[in-house]
Amino acid sequence: MAKTYTLLLLEDEPLILMDLELAAADRGCTTHSATNCGAAEAILEQHGDSIDVAILDVSLSAGCDCFPIARELQQRNIPYILHSGDLDRMDERIRLLNAELIAKPAPTEKVIAAAIVHCEGPDLAGERLAAE
Repeated sequence: MAKTYTLLLLEDEPLILMDLELAAADRGCTTHSATNCGAAEAILEQHGDSIDVAILDVSLSAGCDCFPIARELQQRNIPYILHSGDLDRMDERIRLLNAELIAKPAPTEKVIAAAIVHCEGPDLAGERLAAE
């Protein structure tokens, strides 16, 4: 049986969030979902020890961004990927995070697979994808 992972999803667009949740469930992953930094911080406080990887939307509603959560994840040594459609405006700040970036739109299966790679390493994730 393949190992399952717990993901933190930070995404303010409800349909994208739902697609990510469904794609993660299809891969046997558990998700904790947040639409803003406050909710993501609460999840990290309550479930931080069980989160294996995070997927962060860079630009959130009300002019907020994911940078406080990215910094918190770095402090906790939790890997994360960035999933953004706002590359032009946020390019320089995104590069400062030195994280994998998947531009929107992207198939949610690809986003979840990329997150799993950060848990398993590229060799094991590739073997799992090939077997599916």
